[in-house]
Amino acid sequence: MERLSNRLLSWASLIDEKTIEQARTSSRMPFIYPHLALMPDAHLGLGATVGSVIPTLGAIMPARWVSTSDAA
Repeated sequence: MERLSNRLLSWASLIDEKTIEQARTSSRMPFIYPHLALMPDAHLGLGATVGSVIPTLGAIMPARWVSTSDAA
């Protein structure tokens, strides 16, 4: 495990900078508690980082699966 910031932890051994920046931005949201975690398969997503665990305090975040054809 690597601590990328006070509120961002990573279990990914190979991860690109765009993915880290996306997760770092999400980890700054005030309702993320205690930290956002990147799993070994983490990669850039549409909105949220795919392969991340985002625990919240006082908030519910719905998820939506987006297919490749939806993203085009």
